[in-house]
Amino acid sequence: MTSRATDSVVWAHNPKNVAFIGDYLPRQCGIATFTSDLCKSYDSFIPDSKAVVVSVNDTPDGYDYPEEVRYDFYQHDQEAYRRAAEFLNAKDTEVVCLQHEYGIFGGPAGSYILTLLRNLTMPVVTTFHTILKSPNEEQLLVLKSIADLSSRVICMSEKGRDFLINIYDVPAEKIDLIPHGIPDMPFVDPHFYKDRFGMEGKQTLLTFGLLSPNKGIENVIRALPRIIERFPNVVYMVLGATHPHLIRHEGEAYRDSVLKLADDCGVGENVRFYNEFVELNDLLEYLGAADIYVTPYLNPAQITSGTLSYAFGCGKAVVSTPYWHAEELLADGRGVLVPFGDSEAIADEIIKLLTDEPTRHAMRKKGYMMGRDMIWERVIQGYASAFAKARRERMSTINNQTPYDMGGNGSAAFKLPAIRLDHLFRLTDSTGIVQHARYHLPFYEEGYCTDDNARALILALTLQEAGLGSQKLNQAADNYCAFLNHAYTADYRRFRNFMSYDRRWLEEVGSDDSTGRTVWALGVCIGRSADRNAVTWAMSLMEKVLPGVADMSSPRAWAFALLGIYEYQKKFNDDRLAKNIQRQLLDKLMFRYTETAASDWPWFENVLSYDNAVLAHALIRSGEQNLVDSGLRSLRWLVQLQTSERGHFQPIGSNGFYTKGQTRAYFDQQPLEAQSTVSACLAAFEITGDDYWHRSAIRVFKWFTGLNDLGLPIYDQQTGGCRDGLHIDRVNQNQGAESTLSYLLALAELYHVQKQSSETKPVGIKLSTLINA
Repeated sequence: MTSRATDSVVWAHNPKNVAFIGDYLPRQCGIATFTSDLCKSYDSFIPDSKAVVVSVNDTPDGYDYPEEVRYDFYQHDQEAYRRAAEFLNAKDTEVVCLQHEYGIFGGPAGSYILTLLRNLTMPVVTTFHTILKSPNEEQLLVLKSIADLSSRVICMSEKGRDFLINIYDVPAEKIDLIPHGIPDMPFVDPHFYKDRFGMEGKQTLLTFGLLSPNKGIENVIRALPRIIERFPNVVYMVLGATHPHLIRHEGEAYRDSVLKLADDCGVGENVRFYNEFVELNDLLEYLGAADIYVTPYLNPAQITSGTLSYAFGCGKAVVSTPYWHAEELLADGRGVLVPFGDSEAIADEIIKLLTDEPTRHAMRKKGYMMGRDMIWERVIQGYASAFAKARRERMSTINNQTPYDMGGNGSAAFKLPAIRLDHLFRLTDSTGIVQHARYHLPFYEEGYCTDDNARALILALTLQEAGLGSQKLNQAADNYCAFLNHAYTADYRRFRNFMSYDRRWLEEVGSDDSTGRTVWALGVCIGRSADRNAVTWAMSLMEKVLPGVADMSSPRAWAFALLGIYEYQKKFNDDRLAKNIQRQLLDKLMFRYTETAASDWPWFENVLSYDNAVLAHALIRSGEQNLVDSGLRSLRWLVQLQTSERGHFQPIGSNGFYTKGQTRAYFDQQPLEAQSTVSACLAAFEITGDDYWHRSAIRVFKWFTGLNDLGLPIYDQQTGGCRDGLHIDRVNQNQGAESTLSYLLALAELYHVQKQSSETKPVGIKLSTLINA
């Protein structure tokens, strides 16, 4: 696989299950508004999105949140951060998007958020809303730690990006510059909205946002007398509730002082205060009615201003003090900058703009056109791309396994996990093995299938042959046999496949593959079982079904049946019926190979789909040298094709497979492919003695334990089950029968090879201690 191929797959996928962390409406806070707009916009513009929010409260009682807020906690409770991480880990969360502002998280410089981030198992993308030029030691450490724990970081301005690189040592390639999102508002004349506020015939100035002393509103009020002298109809609209933290400490004292200032300056009739925290639709009407938007902030160290972004992008002429975001956004004639605290300069520039309408409207148009790149639809695509990059970073994290030398053939060996049958027994009942699970719990609604019961019987017999049987496993094996016996339909001399949980067959006859796989299980039963009754039963059934396999069209059904015949011939090598069917199937399979194989595609079909290695496996077990050579050649090609540039197993993805000459699918990756490849490699090792095949089997098996594209284990040590595969950015948390049986079958075969090695050279461990049933 080339990295370019991987990138193309990753970038094509937008995650559906994103969790946004921050504060949230109805809390009155700029970050709350941003998080709300971001979450709702993501759901609007990403098809089938199911975004959720984890909200941080500034009061122990929290807020009456909308339904998308699934979890909330108090910012000063450090243990709550760990529990929030556990909540997200327990859900099917693909990416976490953190909205960071120092003041909304508990601990020194908001350090409690690190507890949450360190306990997450999915990629994190962090948006930094405040990036200080001169942070104190705690602020510097916290932001750098958040950046380290994040796969990607987002800032909203070039200056913010520069600070992250040069002050906080964040790698440039880790940063995405995405502007503050804004609503998509048409470019309209302010007179269209003025009647909404009784402002017909007025010239309107607007400032909006939570009211607090650092906004510099006093300086605009002090500028008003000169402005009104030239334009008596000017009205200054101040929109926004008083900041909640200010209310808690001093009530409305600040608002009262500003009102008094307006009266003292003789402009009380020209100033309108709207003491409310408005919803988006209302805010757009206020913005629409404004001729000039004013941000007279007092602090230059503001890296992002949501209010400025809204006004600018909606096509307002803007007069602002030169805080960092305003300097960047209003450059090149897109707005006017005035010195901090300079009422005279504010008056001069507002008078100029009110006097020179062509200049004012040209400024509006420049801002509006640049603002097209800031509308939420485009911003969300930027976030989706950042999430895709975050998943790519996760995919490049490979979990290195620690090998140990067990001797024998000089191959690099691997300490095999203990065989645990807990989940096998969890899925098995008196009918057979349930085919699917939700997480580790059997999902009875989807019933049973013959394919899985055949696999389960092969596993049980393999373990029994290795001396690892138990009364519980023997009983389970009887249940699998009984299921297969019931699956047989005499009318078709084949097997049905799908059965509902209430034991109703859902089809008259199953697929070719399910019948072929059952023949394989019957052959294993005959060739390996020491139970005479089981052998007699299996022979009777196999004789009925085997002749019909030659008439099937599926190469995999042929291969499964050939492996069953190989197992059968361990005990009855001279059975003429088996030999006759074996000859027919080998000829059919080899014909497929010779018709399709080319130097660059030595394979049986023009597509690599599922359970691929079994086709080569069947030829390797044929006992005929020319067929064995073809099987080895095709298997070596398949193994190399499914080896990533970093050297780990990378199976063909099930979302499209791989048709010759077309784009290969890399996901979803299924445990069945790993098991099939392990089994074929071990057969090649047994036939040739070439340690390359043993090493290959070990490397492929490590896919289960974390040596894969995502660096995440598929096997669940806690349950003993195997998860259902790798999605493009996460592990499928369900632990169904096919996946669990694939893992256990691969492990059992590796133990069989280890047992053979131990018979010639002790490895210092008893096989009986390696199973926990």
